[in-house]
Amino acid sequence: MSIIELGEVREEPASAPPVRQPRAAGRPLRCAAVLLVALVALASATPVPERVVTPVPASQGAMAYLAGDGVFVVDPSIPSGSRYLTAYAQPSSTSGGSVRRRWQVRLTRTGDVLDVRAERGLVLMLEVSAANGVFQTTAFDAETGQQRWQHPGAAQWTVDGGLLLIDTMADGPGAIRRVVPETGQMLWSEPVPPPGNPGYHLGDGQVDRFVLVQPTGEVQVHDAGTGRLLRSLDTLPGDRAAFQRVQVVGDLLLLVPPGSTRLVGYGLPGLEARWTADVPLVSYVVGCGDLLCALQQTGGIQTLDPATGAVRWSDQGQDTLADTRQGRLLVAGPEQRYAVRDAATGRVRVELGQWDLVPVPEREHPLIGVRPGADNRLVVAELDLVAGRPRILDVLPDVLGGCQAALPVLLCRRLDGSTALWRLRP
Repeated sequence: MSIIELGEVREEPASAPPVRQPRAAGRPLRCAAVLLVALVALASATPVPERVVTPVPASQGAMAYLAGDGVFVVDPSIPSGSRYLTAYAQPSSTSGGSVRRRWQVRLTRTGDVLDVRAERGLVLMLEVSAANGVFQTTAFDAETGQQRWQHPGAAQWTVDGGLLLIDTMADGPGAIRRVVPETGQMLWSEPVPPPGNPGYHLGDGQVDRFVLVQPTGEVQVHDAGTGRLLRSLDTLPGDRAAFQRVQVVGDLLLLVPPGSTRLVGYGLPGLEARWTADVPLVSYVVGCGDLLCALQQTGGIQTLDPATGAVRWSDQGQDTLADTRQGRLLVAGPEQRYAVRDAATGRVRVELGQWDLVPVPEREHPLIGVRPGADNRLVVAELDLVAGRPRILDVLPDVLGGCQAALPVLLCRRLDGSTALWRLRP
């Protein structure tokens, strides 16, 4: 079933200043004027673009996930009764109509569903056990819903088309396993020492190497295709044992030694020492344009030169980094008020106001923000960091929030608790 909604009334642009008419007025000019009046009348008669709203069959408390060209609904977790994962096909942009059910499978009650992804002919469902925090991935055939396999761990695609399942625990040993995506057959397994925080090097957006830190201080670089150890380095000489955190950003391995007062950079894959920087209480590090942004546990941002570790600029305020795009930083302040900063200098370029960021399926997708409008309406905008402004995409009536976006499609929960799809107008 589809519901047709009329578009929002938008503010009209200010009228243009009057143009002085030329002194000559012959028949050709009169004909042109008649034609102009006709075109204006025709344009004013063009209907306002309609918005098609497609309800999604999801009960209150169910979780819906926008993935690929489908919508996946997971029934709410209840102590008894059956629980299902249902796959629906989105209506096309031209045909409209209702969502079509592709398949439905009964789920075992092993944990709480965190995510559903549709990739490379598979639907991957990630769950976590409330009892022990262990992750589990279940793979279904994208066309039929037939369960292919189920293994502990969270899935990461490798650069050669395989899957790594990362099964880590804070208080015990874990493992990284390589499986065949179609069958779930395990090819090899590598133990992960507690507290289980491996790092991943990406090639073409997929994992090609992973890094482990042993309690003894040995850093190990492994090939993601074979699990083979490529390089190792002792970072705690003297047979000491201490907790160290590791993170990979670009071609740098960043190690936080005991005490959390320094950040040490090594090159990959050779593990050659590059630099050491004084960065207290590092929480995590991300790439910020041509720099590194070190986020501190107490709040604030410190940016470093990735070649030397030299500090370029720092801000000890309470802003948190939300995203980075094309040399711009999106930072969140109190009450989710966002601002755009220049990555190279830290200078605030523009204030964007209060928004809630909407999850998008891919890192390259536009940033989407929503905020409440008047009369129970939801304002939907693309947060353009380069232009430094929010570009309003639509204003949706009777929408509560809980949105996901894969433009031009938006999935949201309405005020009455139901779920629906919107195809945003250009």
